[in-house]
Order: sequence, then structure tokens, then C-alpha cells
Amino acid sequence: MKIINDIIEWLVQTGLLSVLAIFLLKQLKPVLDNKAEHASTEQSKALWMLLEQVADMAVTSLVSQDKSGREKFDEASMIVNDVMRKQGYRLDSQVIHTAVQSAYEKSDLTPTVNTKEDK
Repeated sequence: MKIINDIIEWLVQTGLLSVLAIFLLKQLKPVLDNKAEHASTEQSKALWMLLEQVADMAVTSLVSQDKSGREKFDEASMIVNDVMRKQGYRLDSQVIHTAVQSAYEKSDLTPTVNTKEDK
């Protein structure tokens, strides 16, 4: 036990322990940064998927209502904003409008236009 104690004391007194700690931190920092970036990316993907699903449901729920397109768009945007706030996310109105517009364009409400002319 005294030998282990002497070795640890020698490492501390010579500064070798500090050098070793600094070396390990420099080696681990890129790995930890990469992990943090990956987690952030995955969280952003999950948030965008949730936003798309909420926007799709909001647009689909307003299909049969007798309102103008602008009124439906505004109501869908309000629904998406309310749901996302209840989930704890504060999103910019432009992001919400983009998600609702994307959901509308993917839905059956948007007619398909053929650019090729039948000859």
C-alpha cells in the first residue's frame, strides 16, 4: 500500500499527472464535441418530424371546412403554433408557415399539374 501511495505522490509532485490529464482531455475533446453535435442534429431532425406531422394533421383537419384558403392557412398555422408551444417549443412564425405550406403542397388539396403537353 505504501508503494502505491509513493507512486501517486511522485506523479503529483513531478507534474506528470497534470500533463497526463491535459493530454487525455485534448484527445477526448474532439470525440465529445462530435457526440454533442450528433445529439443536436438528431434533436433537430426529431423536432422537424414532429412539426411536419402536426402541420399535416392541421391541414387535413381543415379540408372539409367552408373557409377561404387564406383562412384555412392562418388557422392551420395557429393550430401548429399552439401544439408546438404546448410541447415546449417556441418556433418562429416563418418556420410554422413553411411547415404548413409544405403540408398543404403534399396533401391531396394541391392539384397535380402536368407540364408535358399531350400531342
